[in-house]
Amino acid sequence: MPLSSKHLLGLYDTPVEDIRLILDTAKTFREVLERPIKKVPTLQGQTVLNLFFEASTRTKLSFELAEKRLSADVVNFSKSGSSVQKGETFKDTVNNIISMKVDIIVVRHESAGVPQFLTRFTNAKIINAGDGRHEHPTQALLDIYSIEEKIGSVKGKKICIVGDIAHSRVALSNIFALKKLGAEVSVCGPLTMMPVNIEELGVKIYSDINKAIAENDVLNVLRIQLEREAGSSIPDLREYREYFGINAERIEKNNKDILILHPGPINRGVELSSDVADGPYQIILNQVTNGVAVRMAILYLLGTQN
Repeated sequence: MPLSSKHLLGLYDTPVEDIRLILDTAKTFREVLERPIKKVPTLQGQTVLNLFFEASTRTKLSFELAEKRLSADVVNFSKSGSSVQKGETFKDTVNNIISMKVDIIVVRHESAGVPQFLTRFTNAKIINAGDGRHEHPTQALLDIYSIEEKIGSVKGKKICIVGDIAHSRVALSNIFALKKLGAEVSVCGPLTMMPVNIEELGVKIYSDINKAIAENDVLNVLRIQLEREAGSSIPDLREYREYFGINAERIEKNNKDILILHPGPINRGVELSSDVADGPYQIILNQVTNGVAVRMAILYLLGTQN
């Protein structure tokens, strides 16, 4: 079955059938990554443009590796050193690149709505790699894949997203997808880091991290996004760590079976202590590996559509 759309712009409008198809397809590519030869010819002859207007390490490298594993021709663009810094508009820059006949565009931008904007003037397939505070669909999909790989279906599982919810596109995509798949979703963090009316998304709100640990199966712990002025939402990082930081003592006291995720990069000693970031409760590096498989699945499903 093909995906219902030629783009992956976000998970709010993505049918549950598409989400499940991506996750199921990722299992095949996860097996490919364990082979001695980790390359398949699926997208041979297609050109994928990684259009990154915002700094990224994990997401960009993960997409680039996924594209090369599928034998695509890969072109990387970064804002630094481009004509944008010489005064060229975003649209003119993109139009020039599109004129070089690319098939798929993976776009990351600090402004919400840019992936949708691109669909208006190109026939290329668009994948949202993070747009402002809107969505980050591939991160949410790899998070869910990683949870299911470890503890089975997310249906009925209690999953709490912890931290800087207001500045996080990862949180929104996770909420949308997890709710569709039948998980019980909650959020935990300072009220100053909670979006207004977030309860309207059907999530429970915790103000006590110990209670969140005790009552949930999974914690997806978010980074405090200082580059998006998140620091102004709390008195200081030390106070955040005191009230919402996850450490081994809190886990041992409240829930030794908890599963810890983090999209990275980690502010060690703030969101997670080192004994948790490197300890037995977390699957952070699994998320990184699974990210390649999930992105291979998305590229495959979109790239093989007519």
